[in-house]
Amino acid sequence: MHGRLKVKTSEEQAEAKRLEREQKLKLYQSATRAVFQKRQAGELDESVLELTSQILGANPDFATLWNCRREVLQQLEAQKSPEELATLVKAELGFLESCLRVNPKSYGTWHHRCWLLGRLPEPNWARELELCARFLEVDERNFHCWDYRRFVAAQAAVPPAEELAFTDSLITRNFSNYSSWHYRSCLLPQLHPQPDSGPRGRLPEDVLLKELELVQNAFFTDPNDQSAWFYHRWLLGRADPQDALHCLHVSRDEACLTVSFSRPLLVGSRTETLLLMVDESPLIVEWRTPDGRHQPSHIWLCDLPTTFLNDQLPQHTFRVIWTAGNAQKECVIFKDCQEGWCRDSATDEQLFRCELSLEKSTVLQSELKSCKELQELEPENKWCLLTIILLMRALDPLLYEKETLQYFETLKAVDPMRAAYLDDLRSKFLLENSVLRMEYAEVRVLHLAHKDLTVLCHLEQLLLVTHLDLSHNHLRALPPALAALRCLEVLQASDNVIESLDGVTNLPRLQELSLSNNCLQQPAALQPLASCPRLLHLNLQGNPLCQAVGILEHLAQLLPSVSSILT
Repeated sequence: MHGRLKVKTSEEQAEAKRLEREQKLKLYQSATRAVFQKRQAGELDESVLELTSQILGANPDFATLWNCRREVLQQLEAQKSPEELATLVKAELGFLESCLRVNPKSYGTWHHRCWLLGRLPEPNWARELELCARFLEVDERNFHCWDYRRFVAAQAAVPPAEELAFTDSLITRNFSNYSSWHYRSCLLPQLHPQPDSGPRGRLPEDVLLKELELVQNAFFTDPNDQSAWFYHRWLLGRADPQDALHCLHVSRDEACLTVSFSRPLLVGSRTETLLLMVDESPLIVEWRTPDGRHQPSHIWLCDLPTTFLNDQLPQHTFRVIWTAGNAQKECVIFKDCQEGWCRDSATDEQLFRCELSLEKSTVLQSELKSCKELQELEPENKWCLLTIILLMRALDPLLYEKETLQYFETLKAVDPMRAAYLDDLRSKFLLENSVLRMEYAEVRVLHLAHKDLTVLCHLEQLLLVTHLDLSHNHLRALPPALAALRCLEVLQASDNVIESLDGVTNLPRLQELSLSNNCLQQPAALQPLASCPRLLHLNLQGNPLCQAVGILEHLAQLLPSVSSILT
């Protein structure tokens, strides 16, 4: 136990303790054997309750014995009178409480109490709430007790406002109470549901501002405690995006239709169905993901009959209806065009952050200023540094980009153990900013060179990109999600540390690929390139595999259509 001095014992005392433990072990094993023998013989009577009490009273985490007690109690329910049964249940509740005093974090004990209360015709839920309060006074972060309290509150239909007041009392007593903060994040959306916002919906403006003030008081009181910082991060989070079809693309050359969604979905499941209408007539098609895996994806595509695209009609109209999402999108391909698309105009609020009211923006600006002041007093507080970055992202990611990068460098120096995570988070933010700039410029070329990227994300936003420059970064692989770039013609990925090309598959328009100065070791690593039918130019200079014997012959056999290979 914490805070207790270790008392030295003599050899005689140590021997006496050993003998005592051996005696207890014999009794424990004897009682356990007796329980199993009775259970096997079907003798589920009150003697089993007595035997299991001896064992569970010392070790409440013997799950099989709790199962035995439940079997006995179920038998006795049919044999006992209501008065006898009430006495038995009262004794069982008392026994459970004694077990919890032995181990307040016993999974089996809390579960057995839930089971027992669930079988009573009129449970005393008020008593159970008092029990929870007593145990949380002893350990306010006992998540087993918090789980049980949520169960009791749900069964007793306790108003969320009362439970929120309970968390207020515990947080006021001690800000370092992660469980209370977490419970608030569950209760507030119940108290203030917002239409069409999903389970992670935003809070009303006035409630959100009060919560920001509360949590700011907490982390200014104890800057090194992470509980309030995590809750603050939840408050800054955005709601689930509304179901929508972001982009619809039709290619005449590939005879293919591709659609991107606001969230991953599994088409073909019971809940996710897509309907395709061509010139207002339904067309039955088979949907698949770009990488061929039948799993949830932002991008789905289908093959189109060539008869729809090779006739002499002036135009064709394609409309995809997402029934579960109650959304649809339509695009037109004209006679002399090889492709057609329709894409939502994206803004940073829609893609990567929440739209801010003037009042909330003012509050966040004030918080940013306060956090910067706190950081001057606590220059090595990692939670403060990360929150500054998140606040700048929430306010204006493009305006604060340079300053954000500086804070990332400071944070990596303060928290070197999480440098890889911070590099990935930095890469995510930089890619988001690049996508926004590309959207504002309405171009199909994306330059991401010399940004020290370690990971690629949001690739579903790049469906229409034709040229992508990833050179001079720290990428170790090209991910399978790269298959979402159905229009990609030129990919530059030189001067990285790429070891795998698993993501360079099924890119129907890829013509030029530059992979010089990477870490490709074996010729077999190039196998995914065989699925790119239009690949013409390949640069592999500076890769270890270029030293392999017969590499040119292997490449000629693997990629017969490639006209230019540099090794």
